[in-house]
Amino acid sequence: MRLPRPTATVRLALGVGLLAALPLQAQDERARARDHLYTGAYDDAIAAISPLSRDGSGAPDAVALHVRALRETGRYDEALGLLGGRSGSAPSIGLERLKGEVLLEVGEWELAEAAFGRSVAGVAPDANTARLRLGEQAFQRGRRAEAHEVFDSFIDIYNDGTSLGGEDLMAVARAVTWLGRERPDLFQDALRAYDEARAAAPADPRPLIATGDLFLSKYTSVEAHEEYRAVLSQNPRHADALVGEARALQFDGAGTALATAQRALETNPNHVGALTFIAELRMQTENVPAAIELAESALDVNPRSLEAKSVLAAAWYIAGNRSEFERLRDEVLALNPVYPDLFTRVAEISVDSRKYESAVEMAGRAIALDSTAWDAWGVMGMNQLRTGHMVAGRTAVEKAFAGDPYNPWFKNTLDLLDKMDDFSSVTTEHFEIWMYGPEAALLGPYAEELAEEAFAAMSQRYGVEPPTPIRLEIFPSSADFSVRTLGLTGLGALGVSFGSTLVMDSPSARDAGEFNWGSTLWHEIAHAFHLGMSDHNVPRWFSEGLAVREQRVARPQWGHRATIPFLQMWADGQMPPVSRMNEAFVRPAFPGQVVLAYYQGSLVFDWIEDKWGMQAIRDFLNGYRVGQTTAQLTSSVLGMDDEALDAAFESYVQERFGREIAATTQLQGMADAAGDLESVVQGAGPSVSALRSSARASPGSFPARVALAWALLRIEDYAGAEENFRAAQRLFPEYPGLDGPLAGLARVHLAREETQEAADALRALGQLNESAFDVRRREAELRRELGDVEGEIRALSLALEVFPYELALQQRLGALAMESGNTAVAVRSLRAAVALEPVDMAEAQFQLARAYLAAGDRPAARSSILRALEIAPSYGAALELLLEIRGGGA
Repeated sequence: MRLPRPTATVRLALGVGLLAALPLQAQDERARARDHLYTGAYDDAIAAISPLSRDGSGAPDAVALHVRALRETGRYDEALGLLGGRSGSAPSIGLERLKGEVLLEVGEWELAEAAFGRSVAGVAPDANTARLRLGEQAFQRGRRAEAHEVFDSFIDIYNDGTSLGGEDLMAVARAVTWLGRERPDLFQDALRAYDEARAAAPADPRPLIATGDLFLSKYTSVEAHEEYRAVLSQNPRHADALVGEARALQFDGAGTALATAQRALETNPNHVGALTFIAELRMQTENVPAAIELAESALDVNPRSLEAKSVLAAAWYIAGNRSEFERLRDEVLALNPVYPDLFTRVAEISVDSRKYESAVEMAGRAIALDSTAWDAWGVMGMNQLRTGHMVAGRTAVEKAFAGDPYNPWFKNTLDLLDKMDDFSSVTTEHFEIWMYGPEAALLGPYAEELAEEAFAAMSQRYGVEPPTPIRLEIFPSSADFSVRTLGLTGLGALGVSFGSTLVMDSPSARDAGEFNWGSTLWHEIAHAFHLGMSDHNVPRWFSEGLAVREQRVARPQWGHRATIPFLQMWADGQMPPVSRMNEAFVRPAFPGQVVLAYYQGSLVFDWIEDKWGMQAIRDFLNGYRVGQTTAQLTSSVLGMDDEALDAAFESYVQERFGREIAATTQLQGMADAAGDLESVVQGAGPSVSALRSSARASPGSFPARVALAWALLRIEDYAGAEENFRAAQRLFPEYPGLDGPLAGLARVHLAREETQEAADALRALGQLNESAFDVRRREAELRRELGDVEGEIRALSLALEVFPYELALQQRLGALAMESGNTAVAVRSLRAAVALEPVDMAEAQFQLARAYLAAGDRPAARSSILRALEIAPSYGAALELLLEIRGGGA
């Protein structure tokens, strides 16, 4: 039942009455110490309060304040010394609950329970909190019924009309939060009780932190940040608030989560929550040894921390050490036989390591211990969906959402699954391709052909095949693709591989020219090979960089290219060395680093394959499968340690891009005169004379040369523009931007009616920019003017590879392909034209029938021509074609 509105007056914070009993000078010292404590001046607080609490003989409130300062800085043994040591009673009945809490920090469960028991039996002022702690300990040990009986009693405490202080209200809120695990409606009541506790003790940070924790547990990080930051504005060193803020930052995907958690350890180096959280972050960067060390440090503080044991168990599991995992599993279950969080945590960390089947297995083991482990139900269901078990996954997510209706991942996923009822599928030899129904007819032929081409090419390169069938899902909405991947909108990626389940944006999900969906599809299929070959043990950076390499191997125009930001960041030392590449993907140091890291990773594999051959890459993947680390494989495959690897790769980049680095880091021309290239191209920025001076001062500056060339083009100084564009092109031949020298040269040639040269410049630019839809469309127009049929077919094909929704382009390509005898391309384009529903559908079906007949597919030709005649029964040419088809024996 919900908590009714309070009817009793809430009195002020616990301890005010005790303060009045102290001598006036002692009251002043205590007040000073409390002020120091609340502002994070812990040493000053301890110095001020020590004379009043020495040897435990001081007033209980002074001892309590001293203990709190010691506890917040991790000096647990000193705190216990003030409270009478580990065994025996505290100096005062009013300190027993506090002593029990310090004992819990160091894993002394039995001694803590004894202290709480003495507090309850002695009817201490904070006996309700002590009784709550006994309930929590019962829950911690797996005695759920006993614990719930205690938690339920706090609703009666709240409702019996007795005025409650801040400490009691905190206990009520916490008890109701525990009950909310099975009755989610009670979380609102917990929030109200915390608000009342805050009103009762406005200077106490604990209600704020607890409220932040509650908000974060219900997936509302904005409100959580408000609570944590309210504490940190008064005490920037408060370890509990810093850990809460770090977790909220991690929830948001912010890169500052690690630094924030490390600040907590500066205040309290023994903070178990901070140590375990940082251990989890280390595992996300696949630094398992560091995670193990941190989790073991947490257990040095509290050998019975179920959270730390679970994180350590997960680290050993990811490291492939099953004996250590099982040892820790047994230790956890001996402490609490129904503790599902052990397996849930292993499942979640398995997801971070792309071990989706393991996540399903571990989540199932959590549910077997506790059928109300809603997060485990969710992890299991989400990863069943990721591994293609759609029915079972949906059932599990529905179960999770019924138990945790606040969870946006579950809600969004279920809504998306309803939308996917409108998807249809096609099956090929190795793929099951799911597309939104209305665009399946258009995308299907492209997806089928390209997917099987990629599978064949990479089967040959890697010498193995991943598990099949591979499930490929193509979404017409980026938001839906993001939900399918994460459960939330906002993912910036274009595609994601879960192994043998691939999901990606349809070309219709973004504007024409924003991405190349064929290249993206090839990239994701590459991941299926990498994950399958390594048994999902390949580091993220390795797989991403190698997949970009595979794009360029497949088509010279595909994949990331060197850019000015990459070269500048490399020259500035802002890109990580190869031995630490994963950091850029998991915890980028600056906005945009992830995209640059994709390209850097691909360069690593350009280098390795060129120097050691494809077998070296296969050896790495095989080594990952059996649990070897990157450092071990670098030594055994490449014959060098991490330091040598980093140095050798740096030399490779310098050798390959030394000219370009020099040309793009000579910033005088750009910074002093040019501004950014985009603004210069648009006609903004400095004058021609200023740009000319800048280029003269820095003739080897690519930005200065390009900026001057665009300015000269605007005033129709075509000779000067061409001279500077060509100079810039020599400085950075592979610049892929549409603001670069190739785009400028094309305009110069067009202005001088040099059609052949303009078309060639556009073709060269298209070879460097996989998504340049308008560039290829314009090239096709120029090739048509030149009568270059082969060139026009090539340009149209590349344009439609990026964005296949242009009806006129599909029809033109189909007609050209028919004329040139390329019936496969003709059929594909004319099928696409039909799928785009032209106004003259009869003509579109007629042309498709001609293409089918030319390709030798009489049944398909007959079907298309009959559709044409259904629309236009008297269409003479269609009737003649039908007779021709029938005459051939169809």
